[in-house]
Amino acid sequence: MKNLWFRTAAIAAVLLLALIYLLPSLFSEIPAKWPKFLPKEKIHLGLDLQGGMYLDLEVKTEVAVENLLDRMADEIKKEVRKEGVRLSKPVRKGQQLFCVLFEPRDLDKLRDFMGKRFPSITTESAGSAAQGLNLKFSLLPREVRRVQKLAAAQALETIRNRVDQFGVSEPDIRPQGDRRMLIQLPGIKDPERALKVIKKSAVLEFRLVDERMAPDVALKEGAPPGTKIFWQRIVDKATGQQVERPFLLEDRVLLTGQYISDAYVGYDNFNRALVGLNFDRRGARTFERLTGENVNRKMAIVLDGNVYSAPVINEKIAGGSAQITGSFTTETARDLAIVLRAGSLPAPVVKLEERTVGPSLGKDSIDKGVKSIMVSGVLVVIFMVVYYGFSGLLADMALIINLILVLAGLAGLGATLTLPGIAGIILTIGMAVDANVLIFERIREELRFGKTPKAAVDAGYARATLTILDANITTFIAALVLFQFGTGPVRGFAVTLSLGIVASLFTAIIVTRVVFDFILAKRRIKKLSI
Repeated sequence: MKNLWFRTAAIAAVLLLALIYLLPSLFSEIPAKWPKFLPKEKIHLGLDLQGGMYLDLEVKTEVAVENLLDRMADEIKKEVRKEGVRLSKPVRKGQQLFCVLFEPRDLDKLRDFMGKRFPSITTESAGSAAQGLNLKFSLLPREVRRVQKLAAAQALETIRNRVDQFGVSEPDIRPQGDRRMLIQLPGIKDPERALKVIKKSAVLEFRLVDERMAPDVALKEGAPPGTKIFWQRIVDKATGQQVERPFLLEDRVLLTGQYISDAYVGYDNFNRALVGLNFDRRGARTFERLTGENVNRKMAIVLDGNVYSAPVINEKIAGGSAQITGSFTTETARDLAIVLRAGSLPAPVVKLEERTVGPSLGKDSIDKGVKSIMVSGVLVVIFMVVYYGFSGLLADMALIINLILVLAGLAGLGATLTLPGIAGIILTIGMAVDANVLIFERIREELRFGKTPKAAVDAGYARATLTILDANITTFIAALVLFQFGTGPVRGFAVTLSLGIVASLFTAIIVTRVVFDFILAKRRIKKLSI
């Protein structure tokens, strides 16, 4: 009898724990008086249930290769000059660099140097030139593949960081092939804003303003060597129109966003939103040196080619912090801080497909899913009572406990309930009842042989347990395989199926057995309602 009370207490503890985990999901908002030590995680609904955004994006990995060649062009020119080889600055055309070797006799020397210093680049002669020899530099095919693969992986990780900071619950971000990625954002309220945050390149540069020539003159006569025209695009609050203003900036980039350790939203003395930046140790030293060397000059802050501001450097700035000001709202400043914290994309990302699932469609899916669970549940309950009598009621009680345990498991694991997940719950209802049917039929057989109800129950559970374990364990293994190798909807089905199998084993083998033992221990029952 002590063992029976111990099993009862264990069942009560499991059921109480399940109810505690399930309670937060029953409230639209968790009550303020909810104790801190109790779980607060709710059942997360998937994209198909609560609505949201589906994106199919492609990373332009070839641009990452071109960007690498652009960076290498300056480096090649600088390094080759140290070796005494006269070479024009390499110019990129497509995925190759072209230049002129002014002394053709230095070709072998150049090839030896390039092989040691730039082993991933091949050097080929491209014919004679008026001033020397035309050369072509190309990346090795394996290096091109490596750069493209790295760009795709980095873009995936950067976008994942941005989405995480954007505050989307249970996003699903996964690669699809070599350069594509699929993104699901359940419950997103502003799809356009989310897409802007995801696609923003976020290439931040600090450049000095060249004040030797007015920007308007440079537009007419051409920018002087070593400079380039950039534009500041802001929205005039009075008219609502976009205003463009040219800036003449130096080609040389003084500092980039790769040294940013943090970005946050702040406000100036007039309560206007701005984005504050903190640099890492190396970036802080560089920023302090650059501001000290260029006091009284303007330094432009350029993001994705757009000049946000160009303040005058009044003094050397120590401490490793800076500010980006502009026509920010709190929301746009927060979005900019998100992309700066997450880092810049190594290559542009293009949208191949976008689908938005409205909340009304998600609500309709939930209503139909709940209705299907209720209909199947009611039919099973009626059948079990009609066919097995009082024992059928025990099976129905176990079925209700089973559903509570599955939903509590979803909340406790932080898993996402999807439409296929609801299908898994419905399948679980059938499997839970199936286990009880096996046990009841075994008990019936034992009763036909003339055994007492207690002996029949003992024998029925003993003989059916192995069969139930065998069937459920093989199904559980299949569910684990589905979860490991499946994608979003398939994994949602696998999660609820796995939880349902564990719960049905618990309710069929332990819960109903305890109830039978209590009934048979209290009374001497000659006939069992089964």
